[in-house]
Amino acid sequence: MKKLLLLLGLAIVCPKLFAQTAADSAYIRQNYTKMDKYITMRDGIRLYCSIYMPKDQSKKYPILMTRTPYNVGPYENNEYKKMLGQNMLFAKEGYIFVYEDVRGRWMSEGTFLDVRPQVEHKTKKDIDESTDTYDTIDWLVKNVPDNNGRVGILGISYPGFYSTASLPDAHPALKAVSPQAPVTDWFLGDDFHHNGAFMLMDAFSFYTSFGVPRLAPLTPDKFKNGIRYTAKDNYKFYLDMGALPNFKKKYLGDSVKFWNDVVAHPNYDSFWKGMNIRPHLVNIKPATMTVGGFFDAEDCFGALHVFKALQEQNPVTHPNMLVMGPWFHGGWERSEGRYFGDQDFGSETSAWYRENVELPFFNYYLKDEGKLDLPKATIFITGSNQWHKFNQWPPKDAVEKTLYLHADGKLSFEAPKATDSFDEYVSDPNAPVPYQDGVQEKRTREYMVDDQRFAERRPDVKTYQTEPLKEDITLTGPVMADLFSSISTTDADYVVKLIDVFPDDYPNPVPNPKNITLGGYEMMVRGEVFRGRFRNSFEKPEPFVPGKVTEIKYAMTDVAHTFRKGHRIMIQIQNSWFPLVDRNPQKFVDIYKAKDSDFQKATIRLYHDAQHTSSVKVMVLNN
Repeated sequence: MKKLLLLLGLAIVCPKLFAQTAADSAYIRQNYTKMDKYITMRDGIRLYCSIYMPKDQSKKYPILMTRTPYNVGPYENNEYKKMLGQNMLFAKEGYIFVYEDVRGRWMSEGTFLDVRPQVEHKTKKDIDESTDTYDTIDWLVKNVPDNNGRVGILGISYPGFYSTASLPDAHPALKAVSPQAPVTDWFLGDDFHHNGAFMLMDAFSFYTSFGVPRLAPLTPDKFKNGIRYTAKDNYKFYLDMGALPNFKKKYLGDSVKFWNDVVAHPNYDSFWKGMNIRPHLVNIKPATMTVGGFFDAEDCFGALHVFKALQEQNPVTHPNMLVMGPWFHGGWERSEGRYFGDQDFGSETSAWYRENVELPFFNYYLKDEGKLDLPKATIFITGSNQWHKFNQWPPKDAVEKTLYLHADGKLSFEAPKATDSFDEYVSDPNAPVPYQDGVQEKRTREYMVDDQRFAERRPDVKTYQTEPLKEDITLTGPVMADLFSSISTTDADYVVKLIDVFPDDYPNPVPNPKNITLGGYEMMVRGEVFRGRFRNSFEKPEPFVPGKVTEIKYAMTDVAHTFRKGHRIMIQIQNSWFPLVDRNPQKFVDIYKAKDSDFQKATIRLYHDAQHTSSVKVMVLNN
């Protein structure tokens, strides 16, 4: 009954989408046969697979596989997925589709381990995600009828990690892999932490929907985690919650093992380093195409750094490609890619990618079809709103330049000459800077490009901007924050935002159903947080010396954006970003064990003089 009501609701609210979904579902039933199978791993544990095979047996087909912790449903024999592959282009092209519940999740046997570490120097009995993938592929190519002996793997987010994990010591039949927004490093840049700062809302969402362990194989309808999110105003909800230990007391209890693991490992120790698969991406044989979104709030870091590791640790002849577009998390498959938030990118970027990049990549390596004309990096540059092809990333023609902070809120490419120049303000963790204007129930994805005028109006946000640009400036590559600051306490977070300020006379969109004012709009291009205690080492945090001028230097995630003539480049700096990021007590304590009484105000100084040149380094593309 519940499924029927959902379908009826979809038919009423979005009849076009309902009709397309119904047509896709009918196509799959008419053209594919479903088979559910347990596949035995080398240690005797059985993993559950759902296999969809073309009914047309006149030719052989490659296998396209996704391994997932999220479930491979529907599990009923007479129910089929509404889409095969990540879009219907693959289903209509003709592939054998395989979906596997990873070890310890849903209907697979064994014990689940988050981002299971790779095992070095394996014996025949050792297992990790690479061996589970190898054993699955070995069974598939030997037992699934009408396969052509070639396998491809792809997946978004957590399945993106399992795609990456298939690469070390890959099965010879594995020819093409596409990690997409892959979970890669849960301390430095993906999901749970950014530069050691705890991403509060994403973590809590994970615990309420994913973090409770499963005791035995079961389907999703049988699973109850007992944790409920009750907020209507996320800022108020998390502020009222108080210090981090209160989350366990009020919501989690002892049911969430991973919360206990996080609390036990506040620094970048072997627990977090073991999850980092990048050092293992050596001697890779399958062709790789890593995909990500510049406006992905969760795993933008993973996409860029998996590509970088593959590029640096393998021969130049290894086929390794990067695709980055103007997308939210998974937006290349879950949207048409023209609009995001208040921004219009001028074309359906996702549809273009699916038709011109993703499908040709797999067809070429798995079917020997077509001519693959893909560069090292296929990049969509926002602002100018155009696709670009580069022979390397960052582009060879990108030159590092420095944007310097000045007195009176000025920003320029010229270094300051003043002496003893600084801005001073008070950061209060009991009145933190919100990450987004208005009231939200849950973390939005649109905050990645949202108007930042609301933040500029706060006294605890410092704003610096250029004069209107006399010509276009395109930034392609990393952004490096380099601040000189002093604080009156012993710890602080730093948030740096790179912003495109539209001219005051910029026209509003037509039509304009959301009543957006684009004149003076402050579009965030990139924002990133850094937990100050890790300024010298993520392994060994250090307190600040109160009143001492200290350098805080950290890498922000890459950008690809054109600041148009007449626009301004803006930098905003603040010390909280709530509740996106947990509150730093601004006292050097273990934040996961902090008390409400530990939170205190701090007087912050940002220096911008000839001796202390606070700046943001960018890569400017020479056109």
